[in-house]
Amino acid sequence: QVQLVESGGGLVQPGGSLRLSCAASGPIGSIKTMGWYRQAPGKQRELVATVTDGVTTRYSPSVTGRFTVSSDNGRNTVDLQMDNVKPEDTAVYYCYSLLWPRTGLTFDDYWGQGTQVTVSS
Repeated sequence: QVQLVESGGGLVQPGGSLRLSCAASGPIGSIKTMGWYRQAPGKQRELVATVTDGVTTRYSPSVTGRFTVSSDNGRNTVDLQMDNVKPEDTAVYYCYSLLWPRTGLTFDDYWGQGTQVTVSS
């Protein structure tokens, strides 16, 4: 069974930095996209940043210039470097992947369980 496991969340002060990591494991055939979404209390889950085909990045305008997403398809991992964080970055961050499991017939969406990021002084 394919699993995505996040690590690196926690409490950080405004203007500080935090790094999130995610590793995909299980019977993975091919990964198309890996990245991060977030959900703040009372809000819908939203895109933060993704990497497609290990090359093409996509960022939410709210994090552009502050966050950097990187992936290693050989290791099935994706990281999110968060710099100059703001209180509005507080949310549960979810690892995401569009991948083809060797046990299936098509690409499908997979999600991690989420890691809490709190930006507060």
